[in-house]
Amino acid sequence: MSAYSPTDVARQLAGGLLSFPVTHFRPDHGFDEAAYRENIGRLGGFGAAGLFAAGGTGEFFSLTPAEVESVVTAAAQEAPAGVPVIAPAGYGTAMAVEMARSAERAGADGLLLLPPYLTEADQDGLAAHVRAVCAATGLGVILYSRANAVFDETTVAALAEDCPNLVGFKDGVGNIEKMTRLYARLGDRLTYIGGLPTAETFALPYLELGVTTYSSAMFNFVPEFAMRFYRAVRDHDRAAVYRYLDDFVLPYCDIRNRRAGYAVSIVKAGMKVIGRPAGPVRPPLVDLDESELAQLADLVERLPEQPR
Repeated sequence: MSAYSPTDVARQLAGGLLSFPVTHFRPDHGFDEAAYRENIGRLGGFGAAGLFAAGGTGEFFSLTPAEVESVVTAAAQEAPAGVPVIAPAGYGTAMAVEMARSAERAGADGLLLLPPYLTEADQDGLAAHVRAVCAATGLGVILYSRANAVFDETTVAALAEDCPNLVGFKDGVGNIEKMTRLYARLGDRLTYIGGLPTAETFALPYLELGVTTYSSAMFNFVPEFAMRFYRAVRDHDRAAVYRYLDDFVLPYCDIRNRRAGYAVSIVKAGMKVIGRPAGPVRPPLVDLDESELAQLADLVERLPEQPR
């Protein structure tokens, strides 16, 4: 059983930067558990407020349910004290319920509910999906609103009323009006997480909407820079934020935007650049080519010294 109540998890995540570790694969695409465990221990030393195992950056979409449980178990065992581990759940409702129960077995402290697989659904169907998952677990649940599961503020408000363990809302859409309406309706009832690709790009304006934290994929390979950026955002240091954006984040996004799926691939490339390779991405994603890898290496090299 988790040492964190749902409320504890929400409070902890709201107060710091969130780490979304890559999942390490061998050249044959099998899970490299030893390398993954070592990396979780390394990342634990840089001050993240929470660790989201097997999330989007961790290639959840390419893992079997058994592999997800293995990844979450490893993360829960290696994460330092005081850093809650959040497990994923997704696909159809029955599968998501099973994954919620699996997360508890694996030692997770909370749950990130990703969009259902493939099919579109209206607000009533999405609400039923969330209610079923929340009812299946005592863990705090965070909604991920994106793609085919975009929640409006009326639905989220009803869910917050019905599901005490619904504690967070992660935005992967970028609709300012929707976020304004949601925060105006619910205030601090939920913890709000920025979840757009390379969330650093949106972190400063989103802070004004009540979004106090975000998922940092680049924390995997430039953790000290990621933490400096986060502190500048929370300090409302506009000059520093825009300097960091211009020097690193936006050129990084230029590489990321070259192919679909590069939001994940570029993070594994970053691991390779710093001498801590995490293996290839699994299909249907593709890795960066050598030219793109060299450009990323040049960006990282120009940052102040990063720990390896």
